[in-house]
This record gives sequence, C-alpha cells and structure tokens, in this order.
Amino acid sequence: MFLWFAGLSVVIVWQVFRSPALDYRLVMLGAVLPVGEIIFGGPRLLHTLLFAVLLLAVVMLATRQQRLLRRRLISFPIGLFMHLVLDGVWAVADVFWWPAFGFDFGTGTLPELDRPAGLVILFELVGAGALVWCWRAFGFSDRARFDVFVRTGQLPRDLVA
Repeated sequence: MFLWFAGLSVVIVWQVFRSPALDYRLVMLGAVLPVGEIIFGGPRLLHTLLFAVLLLAVVMLATRQQRLLRRRLISFPIGLFMHLVLDGVWAVADVFWWPAFGFDFGTGTLPELDRPAGLVILFELVGAGALVWCWRAFGFSDRARFDVFVRTGQLPRDLVA
C-alpha cells in the first residue's frame, strides 16, 4: 500500500497546516517508508510512536537557528506520524507503544498487509483519488508549478489565499 499513504498524507497535512513551505515530498517519504519494514517480516522501529517523537525532537533541536531548514526537515517526522495514523498501528499496542510493553515487536505482519485484499485495493483507490485531487487542487497541470514541486517539494503560495 503506497498510494494510500502517499496521497492521503499530503491531503491531510495540507488541510491541517495549509503551509505551502513544507516539503511535501518528505511528507510522502515519511508516510511510505515504514512499509519498507516488510523486509524484516513485520513492524519494527518505524512503526513506533517513540521513533516518530524522537525524530521530531532531533529535528527541532538540530535546527534551532535554521528556520528554513527546520521547515523542510520537519516534514519527514510529520509523514511518519501520518503513517501511524493511516496504518492503524495504534491498535497494535506492543508495536505502537514500544518499548513500554517489552522490547519484542512480536511476530505479526505489517498492519497494512494484515487486511483483506479487497480492502487494500479500496485503500489504494482512495489514495489514487487523493493524488488526483492534489494534482488538480495544486494546479500541477501547469508545468512550472509541477517543476517547482518536484525540485523543492513546496506548493504554490497562492493556494493559501
């Protein structure tokens, strides 16, 4: 499940923050990256609240005097938080609250893969619809706007008005 996380993370973060200056590429990366834990056979550190909070703290502390860099880098932990919300991993206490209930992640599969195939397909279709909404709402049919997004991850400032 990639489109579900990539599409909805951008839509939700845009609707909540309305900030064209965030790096929405990093939001998408943070939202999709935990799916890569499939190589470990199940959820690990990227599916924990602790990791997202620690990464946010590191970004905040490391960029105290660099406001523009902070605005860019904070997008990644925001994407990780979006993954936790959209994945429903908060319902798997041993993983979400790790290490509060012990250091074992358990033997379960990734929450995003532990759903019926029809639901996974539905989620991906919703994610694709969210990406289509982004394309239209952010005016990416204009090549210049799209190029700025690809190069910087930022959205046009006129969207805030």
